[in-house]
Amino acid sequence: MFPEGNTFSCATLRNQVSRIFLYAFLSVGIACTVVGNFLVVLSIAYFKRLQSPTNSFVMSLAVADCLVGLVVMPYSMVRTVEGCWYFGALFCQLHSSLDVLLCTASIFHLSCIAFDRYYAVCNPLIYSLKMSRSRVALLIVICWAVPILISFGPIMLDLHIAGVDILLPQDVCVFLVNRIYAVMASMVAFYLPMAIMLVAYWRIFKAAKRQARQINSSKKQRHRNAMRRERKAAKTLGIIMGVFLIFWMPFFTVNIVDPFIEYSTEVVVWDIFLWLGYINSSLNPFLYGFFNRSFRRAFLMFIGCRVCMPGSSSGMELSHTKKDPNELRALYLWQSNSIFIVL
Repeated sequence: MFPEGNTFSCATLRNQVSRIFLYAFLSVGIACTVVGNFLVVLSIAYFKRLQSPTNSFVMSLAVADCLVGLVVMPYSMVRTVEGCWYFGALFCQLHSSLDVLLCTASIFHLSCIAFDRYYAVCNPLIYSLKMSRSRVALLIVICWAVPILISFGPIMLDLHIAGVDILLPQDVCVFLVNRIYAVMASMVAFYLPMAIMLVAYWRIFKAAKRQARQINSSKKQRHRNAMRRERKAAKTLGIIMGVFLIFWMPFFTVNIVDPFIEYSTEVVVWDIFLWLGYINSSLNPFLYGFFNRSFRRAFLMFIGCRVCMPGSSSGMELSHTKKDPNELRALYLWQSNSIFIVL
């Protein structure tokens, strides 16, 4: 990763034009992350219609992603563009701790939402029992407590680099980890939540598909509608898992492999994979919020300042769609971070 000897300099080789372009591009990503997730927090906090057990997870997720954009991404942007770390060794540790904490918390919330939707769709009769307010609160505490344990403790005490004999320049902030921490932290922060999401979403899709066929098998037109909705459900589920895997799998794969190949992964590769993970926090409010018409309307009301107009209230209806009572039996309000798939 770093050349031998004392001639190493972290000074960037990028020209002025490329630096300006990178600053502009990454700044847009940071702004989207902060604004998008802040809109999610505002919408759930203001509109009573959006205050549900699942949306408690969504709100906490948005807080984590918003903090990624506020306290992690700006400093990572400077490090990526300039090639140097200007903020001191202590803040490097703090920044790395916050990076691991907030990104892990974001991933944990995604798995909790998948778990919540599994009970809502596959075990609706016991959903209110399994997802009571106290249990939702406990799961949210876990979503923050476990990331704190695997971030601040090991990193601030330098346990994550125990046995690593690579000496880095003082003006470089690279998150090196030993083999034990790399494997254990990656398993807890990514692979375990990924397994939960895969199992939950697969069972949700199978249950929704089975229910749609049972309800619509008697009429050809309704059967065609059911098949069309099944394809929509499959597409949406594929987008959810596809985005999550595409943007986080590369980073955690390299994070495990790098200590076993003597830390030979190039810095540019780390930067690309790390920013792919950050992009996931940028996309969460768009991927999860904008798939839901109630969230879309709430966002538009805040953007257009319509919440300040006379007649608007926190208890107003956010969905214009009215369902026939006979169709409600065929309605699955399946939401993954507030995505509704109607089957």
